[in-house]
Amino acid sequence: MSLKEPDHPPHAPAAAGWTEPKTTAVLVLADGTVLEGQGFGATGSAPGEVCFNTAMTGYEEILTDPSYAGQIVTFTFPHIGNVGTNDEDIEALNLAATPGARGAVVQASVTEPSNYRSALNLDAWLKRRNIIGLSGIDTRALTALIRGKGMPNAVIAHDSNGKFDLAALKKEAGAWPGLVGMDLVPMVTSAQRFTWDETPWDWGKGYGRQSTQPDKPEFHVVAIDYGVKRNILRLLAGVGCKVTVVPARTDAAEILAMKPDGVFLSNGPGDPAATGEYAVPTIRALIASGTPTFGICLGHQMLGIAVGGKTMKMHQGHHGANHPVKDLTTGKVEITSMNHGFAVNRDTLPTDAEETHVSLFDGSNAGIALKSKPAFSVQYHPEASPGPRDSRYLFERFVGLMKKHKK
Repeated sequence: MSLKEPDHPPHAPAAAGWTEPKTTAVLVLADGTVLEGQGFGATGSAPGEVCFNTAMTGYEEILTDPSYAGQIVTFTFPHIGNVGTNDEDIEALNLAATPGARGAVVQASVTEPSNYRSALNLDAWLKRRNIIGLSGIDTRALTALIRGKGMPNAVIAHDSNGKFDLAALKKEAGAWPGLVGMDLVPMVTSAQRFTWDETPWDWGKGYGRQSTQPDKPEFHVVAIDYGVKRNILRLLAGVGCKVTVVPARTDAAEILAMKPDGVFLSNGPGDPAATGEYAVPTIRALIASGTPTFGICLGHQMLGIAVGGKTMKMHQGHHGANHPVKDLTTGKVEITSMNHGFAVNRDTLPTDAEETHVSLFDGSNAGIALKSKPAFSVQYHPEASPGPRDSRYLFERFVGLMKKHKK
């Protein structure tokens, strides 16, 4: 099967002297399908689950989002790399590490960037982060394949000489176990506790610091790092929270000993049921303590499990910055950024858990709140990096819970 994108206009003959570009990268699906194109970024090979992302901006934030660990991202927007990269837009906590996506699949060849903020082109940036890129693919056809058959396991490979052992790559793709039952949080969580005080970005000023603000932080929030994004921490700091980030396996007794006004459950990669083996008992104890709790993405899924619900693997997942969600508590519709391949099964939630948000794409659960405890969570990413800012009110909602609990 070929999903190669022609270099000449569709339905038009190739120009005289045109030669087909040399194949230097492949995407080999578990069913044996081979997609050929041109490689960029790192060389080598990497297995992962192939998903598609419909965002038109923010490719650097997407590729450094720890929630994409174990995945190969297909971008539906054709021009990726056109604004280059910089150190300000990285979402992983560790600027040098590579906890995010294992590969990037794009349609058009990556060109030199044209943007005043660019510090490095995408090709060189991917090399530094050991991420493999594949261009020249008909990403529309690959997206249609994923929509029809679900997110396949695959191996992405790049060799500048175009030499590939396809039989071995097919075997590796077929043998990769997939994300169901896989706990990827140990790959991305922090190694030790630390305090965060960087605040949101301002045009012309960059990121701020709480130390420059006249008022001291009003609340102390402990953020459990399952693969947290930097902009989540910035927004918590921006609404007046002193933020202490702790590793994923920190237990409830240690967290409560810090006397937090609130606890944040972060986003992260992998199967929530697998990570929940050690995370859910902690979350249950925190909820039982009455400490205000706010979860996003993986944190939302594990909060759902902690109160008695179950999660399920999605057919194609939700990945993009244009997903409509309805807030059932207000009746408003917001456009959101999403990145998840698992979801909370609303039919398994107890009566104490009220559904607060719902996806308008497929009706899946997008948020819950407990009736008896100050705890709530959403499936999507209100920190808007990348993506719209419609949902930033949720950080204020969390502050409201902490104010009420203090009184």
